Amino acid sequence: MIEATWIAFAFALGLASRAIGLPPLIGYLGAGFALAAFGDRIGVGPRDSEILAHLAHLGVLLLLFTVGLKLKLSNLVRREVIGGSLLHFGISSLIVLPAIFFFLDTSWRDSLLLAVALSFSSTVLAAKVLEGKRELRAFHGRVAIGVLIIQDLIALVVMSIASGKVPSAWALLVFLLPLLRPLLFRLLDYSGHEELMVLLGLMLALVAGGLGFEYVGLSSELGALAFGAMLAKHKRATELSNSLWAIKEVFLVGFFLQIGIGGLPDMDAMLFAGVVALLLPLKGALFFFLFLLFRLRARSAFLSASSLTNYSEFGLIVASVVLPQWLTPLAITVALSFVISAQLNRISHPLYDRLAKRLIPLERDIRHPDEQPVSLGDAQILVMGMGRTGRAAYDHLKAQGWRLISLDSDLVTVKKSSENDRHVLFADAEDQMFWESLEMNQVKAVILAMNDPEAKIISTRKLRGKGFSGLIVSHAMYDDIAKQIEAAGADRTYLTMSEAGAGLAEHVARELRAAH
Repeated sequence: MIEATWIAFAFALGLASRAIGLPPLIGYLGAGFALAAFGDRIGVGPRDSEILAHLAHLGVLLLLFTVGLKLKLSNLVRREVIGGSLLHFGISSLIVLPAIFFFLDTSWRDSLLLAVALSFSSTVLAAKVLEGKRELRAFHGRVAIGVLIIQDLIALVVMSIASGKVPSAWALLVFLLPLLRPLLFRLLDYSGHEELMVLLGLMLALVAGGLGFEYVGLSSELGALAFGAMLAKHKRATELSNSLWAIKEVFLVGFFLQIGIGGLPDMDAMLFAGVVALLLPLKGALFFFLFLLFRLRARSAFLSASSLTNYSEFGLIVASVVLPQWLTPLAITVALSFVISAQLNRISHPLYDRLAKRLIPLERDIRHPDEQPVSLGDAQILVMGMGRTGRAAYDHLKAQGWRLISLDSDLVTVKKSSENDRHVLFADAEDQMFWESLEMNQVKAVILAMNDPEAKIISTRKLRGKGFSGLIVSHAMYDDIAKQIEAAGADRTYLTMSEAGAGLAEHVARELRAAH
């Protein structure tokens, strides 16, 4: 059973990678190369590789769909995203093009396409790394993902031009997709919380997004991302993303296996990959200085650039369409860049701390609007999260005369709450930059009313890490979560259902006493 062989190799080498401090995905890449080397002896043939490639493609689509669920389209229409991606694409292609032409003795066309392929960064790796560190919503994470999406769009244009294929006229229907958002919201509402919700996510990512976009001559990856982004503002988008997590992770193992199983390289391919890997620091440095140009702080520029310091699986897609003879060397290059980038991102935060004194003086005097200090003014109580619990707590305390302010990571919620005369600011509890810039000098108590238990734990640790000694109170659905929040530093944690039951009982008792 070939699936058992894949799983055994992936698990064994993934576990070995983790044991020596490397991310498991490095082991999955190694497992792919091992399967390529010993395939004949253990019965892994070309047909099996095709099946694995299909599973890998499903994993990529699901990953991009879940990235879309956490994506705000407004994050793309920004100077640092559009300007940074286009300038990096143009500058890096122009720098690498003559080197490839003269040293590899290829035609100008092939040299240009190779330079273009090497200018892209990996959406799959960056999204997986940022997701693993819970930094997809952080400012530097949003910038990196925005740049990657622009790069993917550029890659689609390059493939269309180089292959001579153009999208069909039906592709124009893509511009009408936002009209489907109300229908998609209702489908998600009606799908419940179990298997129907999972099937809805699979259908949108693989069928409507993946297959649908392919039918009109567009990229299936772009389709999965687009359908995820249309659901990003739904209140259950995070729940849908979590429900697809395990399926996506299993399929993504296939993606990393497939890169390695494509075939063992010869010495020329290894030499090409090694030389091109030496250019990775230049790629990262160019991103860093471009982000500084667009007024990012050195820390944000460094972390965003670190996420983008790799080569892209889209380069392989471009090669498979227009440069098939370069597919194996590029596959080795991408795999090697994954190894380097994974290690760089593992130490990116402490590495920046060591380099901060040299990098901060490079910042521009004008700071990006999204990185201005967040001041809570004269507020006495901070409410984090403006769902039903947060709104009830806010209104109750406001009626008693307390000065309040609230934070929420949903722009729609922020807008609606502000319209209802509540003082609400946009902020994400998982954004490291937010905590570093937060000023809360007069706050005496914090109420954690977010839905995500991990966000409450992170917020509690960050508050105590900032030296906040006031009262921190949270609610939780389960006793084990309550204990984790208290262990992180909260003073009190109340079980939501228990408190609701006690409140209901008190109302009954009050009515009975009034009746007698």
